[in-house]
Amino acid sequence: MADHYELGKKGEELACNFLIEKGFQILFRNYRFRKAEIDIIAQVNDLLVVVEVKTRTSDYFGNPQDFINKKKISLLVGAINNCVESNDISLEIRFDVIAIIYRNNNYSIEHIEDAFLFFQ
Repeated sequence: MADHYELGKKGEELACNFLIEKGFQILFRNYRFRKAEIDIIAQVNDLLVVVEVKTRTSDYFGNPQDFINKKKISLLVGAINNCVESNDISLEIRFDVIAIIYRNNNYSIEHIEDAFLFFQ
């Protein structure tokens, strides 16, 4: 298996644990719809949170969250629309990013709430 795939899976696991510690309930992991995949769909209180996890070994080329573009956001919006319709979910939706720098078994996590507001 490719190193970047393993890194991504490790990042998603760290992100799930981080969210659970903050009181989130993980509803779905790796939810797929057409060409989109949502890393984590969680609930906290009356809020459905779509979480894009970006994991890198360095911020040399930019912060992990800098690698999300408008096309990715559009795909995520389509996927969450499918998810809420298919599962009859009627909660307010928020899009978050969890940016992880993971190096030598040490990591830092940045949780950016309402992250896609910055792309508008």
